[in-house]
Amino acid sequence: MLKQVFVRGVKRRFHLPKPFETWRNAPKEKAECVVIGAGIVGLAVARELSLKGKEVLVLDSAPTFGTAASSRNSEVIHAGIYYPSNSFKARFCVRGRKLLYHYCSQRGIPHNQIGKLIVATGTSEIPKLNQLFNRGIQNGVENLRMLDASEAIKMEPELHCVKALLSPASGILDSHSLMLSLVGEAETNGATFSYNTAVIGGHLEGNQMVLHVCETKTLTNWDGNTPLQPDLLLMPIIVVNSSGLSALTLAKRFHGLNTAIIPPAYYARGSYFILSNANSTRHPPFKHLIYPVPEEGGLGVHVTLDLDGQLKFGPDVEWIPHVPDTTNFLNKFDYSVSVDRVARFYPEIRKYYPNLKDGSLIPGYAGIRPKLHGPGQSACDFVIQGEDIHGVGGLVNLFGIESPGLTSSMAIAEYVAALLLGG
Repeated sequence: MLKQVFVRGVKRRFHLPKPFETWRNAPKEKAECVVIGAGIVGLAVARELSLKGKEVLVLDSAPTFGTAASSRNSEVIHAGIYYPSNSFKARFCVRGRKLLYHYCSQRGIPHNQIGKLIVATGTSEIPKLNQLFNRGIQNGVENLRMLDASEAIKMEPELHCVKALLSPASGILDSHSLMLSLVGEAETNGATFSYNTAVIGGHLEGNQMVLHVCETKTLTNWDGNTPLQPDLLLMPIIVVNSSGLSALTLAKRFHGLNTAIIPPAYYARGSYFILSNANSTRHPPFKHLIYPVPEEGGLGVHVTLDLDGQLKFGPDVEWIPHVPDTTNFLNKFDYSVSVDRVARFYPEIRKYYPNLKDGSLIPGYAGIRPKLHGPGQSACDFVIQGEDIHGVGGLVNLFGIESPGLTSSMAIAEYVAALLLGG
């Protein structure tokens, strides 16, 4: 139950304007730090704040941690090649990669620095490959090297390309083991986790964000429009909105926050297909990650290996229109993989893997990416808003934390802690 995880605070009376009258009767509790969302970034933030001696409460509407984007991705440790210099994505990816490899090594989290080849399959893509090489160098990515076709094919005999960019720093990891470790370390340092607990909005009292909290089951029959009565008003000193897919929707329900600074939300489904050949795990056709030149909305249908040697291809980009608030809060997105989409995969994959046989791909899984740009628009950076932007003390909103969010997670956590605590 909700009441079991909150430290009881002294109840005080506040004058609430008329729109807030329906909240007056909800009980109030105090807290020091509340992290909304138990995905990879929220867990990293909770760990970082708990290491700084803060009393942290993590709330998530799901029954456990990491049920959305954090468990439905490529599980790749990115090097930091793709992103504009000095952007959050570039800085946090490069810094986060180093922190992540060190953390995985120290904690015994399964990972493997297998390297990546970004391939140009036609001469028209070579200028883009050169741009990526130069951008990676600017971002501080180590040991990048351009390969001609013969060098790349010597490394990967099944590969077709005219040129390739080798990134030895890229790798893979077991994201569930990483999250389990972050949860354990945060709990060891006093953090508390409350699952099946939804933050449905908030309001300002003075310069403090008061959170509206209810049990997830309360939302099951919600139509998305009727005003919700919170079970609890939670009054934290620090609030980190790292709720991923619902972060923008939630921020718009923080009454008193300037909605003009909240960017529009877009969502893209990415499907993965698995190579089904009987011997593909024991003898996979590739040993490295293989990526095409990036496409609109993503990094292209690429080759990823998991730590067991299973080969998967994806994700593609399927824009999702008209996402209601209930879908966001309850993670009711459609995660099914349509068999029909495989027809789009074969021609894309055969550009760099021409020996892919008909019928060898089977549906794997799908993930949803929270984006700040829509179809035909330029890709956006991570958006991290603190008091200097929105004027609310102790509140940090994290928006558009898609790829390379996993790689960047520990660096984002460092940044958020410094933003809130100084240093």
